[in-house]
Amino acid sequence: MARLQSFWPLSLAALGGLFGWLQPAPAIPADHQGPCRTETAAGVEYIVCEVPLDRYAVMLRAEDAAGQPYETFAKAAASVGGRRVRLIMNAGMYHEDRRAVGLAVQDGRVLKDAVRGTGSGNFSMQPNGVFFIEDGKAQVRDTGRYLAGDHTPELATQSGPMLLIDGRLHPRFIDGSDSRYVRNGVCAGEDGRTVRLVLSRQPVNFWDFATFFRDRLGCRDALFFDGKVSSLYYPDAGIDHRRDRLGPMLVVVDRD
Repeated sequence: MARLQSFWPLSLAALGGLFGWLQPAPAIPADHQGPCRTETAAGVEYIVCEVPLDRYAVMLRAEDAAGQPYETFAKAAASVGGRRVRLIMNAGMYHEDRRAVGLAVQDGRVLKDAVRGTGSGNFSMQPNGVFFIEDGKAQVRDTGRYLAGDHTPELATQSGPMLLIDGRLHPRFIDGSDSRYVRNGVCAGEDGRTVRLVLSRQPVNFWDFATFFRDRLGCRDALFFDGKVSSLYYPDAGIDHRRDRLGPMLVVVDRD
């Protein structure tokens, strides 16, 4: 209670900044020209970012040269050598110290090995999965299938649960569930040439979120990145929406 009372002397402007992270990400105007757009399904608005890999490069930013998590959009953006940053999104679950829970491959270097996940949280809702880019193609695979292959990706991040597995919703999702949060996730085009990043602007349950990937975006395999902390930096539309200090992030830049 003492902590709550200490807020009252703050100005309205200060309070607005303090609780700004609770607000939804800004909408993208309908006439906006760029990789991201707003779509609506079942009463929920989503920001959808289509990233063709022939035009944009995608990089994971999990740890800097000193082995420290980047945590902020500004630090992640500063790590790409002055290239134009198109967007940044949180990408995979992380511990309290902001280090990746599961597999993290940054610039071809393995920072953290894959784990199966045996706890009680979303990461351990089997199957979990891996988003990766290898030989110029993006893919999402459940962790078992990924580990069964021989992969040397330029980028990989592990999270969970899978939203879609070969076109089917995760078996533990419940239609009409009241577990609703702002969520974000990823899938890849069938030919691996396009990455689709999605952030809900309103709370949504897993069933409806996965259905959006399947029915609206035509994805067959999709991966949940996170909820509650889901964040997006998209400067072309004036969006700088970070809900917390972040763990692994995907940074999208123009190709040289």
